[in-house]
Amino acid sequence: MKAIFITLEGPDGSGKTTTMQLLYEKMKKSGIPFIKTREPGGSPISEKVREIVLGIGNEEMDPRTEALLIAGARRQHVVETIRPALAAGKTVLCDRFIDSSLAYQGAGRGIGIDEVLEINLFAVEETLPDVTYYLDVPAEIGLARIAANKGREVNRLDKEDVTFHQQVQTGYEELLKRFSARFVRVDATQTPDQITDQILADILKRVAES
Repeated sequence: MKAIFITLEGPDGSGKTTTMQLLYEKMKKSGIPFIKTREPGGSPISEKVREIVLGIGNEEMDPRTEALLIAGARRQHVVETIRPALAAGKTVLCDRFIDSSLAYQGAGRGIGIDEVLEINLFAVEETLPDVTYYLDVPAEIGLARIAANKGREVNRLDKEDVTFHQQVQTGYEELLKRFSARFVRVDATQTPDQITDQILADILKRVAES
């Protein structure tokens, strides 16, 4: 049984947080050694950068500054958390990774997917996901879910208008085409348990075959 690097991606309101928690609970029962982590964040230094990048009140942040800060946090996350876990034989389950930067900063901010990919490949080197589950939900539904969830923590990116989030979604669609061998599209309009069970079944199959 080989450790694999798994990421969850999706637009805001796709249900990633709920899916990640359910997946975490179900994977604990599977017997697979694993860790759960997130981005931006995932290590002490990276969590500090997260506070800057997502903090309300930092609306004047330049898009390239945002992209560079996230790439820097990602580097630290890879070195401090992801690589050591994989080396210890633990599967890594990560809420967002490089694809979020390509979609949000590359497409959403208009910097360019290729430009953001270049700085992120410098940051992560060869550490890339083995599989990425994309929770697919229309931007309008995702934003409506955010608005309806009064207890949800709202960050700086959540406050962007629907045009920004539509551009993010367009970016993700480009990534699904570019990296089709790695991406698995999941219908995020299903119930949380249906989504989680679909992902877990695929993970168990991949781990068994690795």
